[in-house]
Amino acid sequence: MKSSQQQNKTGITRQEDSTDMNDKEGVTLTADIVIRLADGSIVLAKRKSEPYKGEWGLPGGKMEGDETIEQAAIREAKEETGLTIALDQLIGVYSDPGRDPRGRYVSVAYLAHPVSGVMEAGSDAEDLVLTREPENFNLAFDHEKIVSAYVEMMAQEK
Repeated sequence: MKSSQQQNKTGITRQEDSTDMNDKEGVTLTADIVIRLADGSIVLAKRKSEPYKGEWGLPGGKMEGDETIEQAAIREAKEETGLTIALDQLIGVYSDPGRDPRGRYVSVAYLAHPVSGVMEAGSDAEDLVLTREPENFNLAFDHEKIVSAYVEMMAQEK
């Protein structure tokens, strides 16, 4: 294990070593999307593959090297739901180190609405459901936290 010390501009010394998660494994940036329809229902996707195969979650996925996180959200929504979306606002950034069993994943969650398309499961989604009661689902990853933040946002807008 290689170790070194660095001093920042304020004189604080920080220990660095090769076991640092960002150096060793990297961080994967993902987008998760709460797609809200005009009637207030949101889209949930049943996962087609592990982790959490067969469980419900928000549409979303990994950002590719040639796109912004906003472009990733729009692409993933289209791939998984068949819907072309417009992003309305940021819900939050979710970075708990244990949020994904595959490794270090940080998610940027958006609220969006569909602008065109026909809703049908694709790519990573086995099935889709519309619900006005997402709290009744046991959601994959930390999607319950994202949905809770969305519900709170909507309550504050009333």
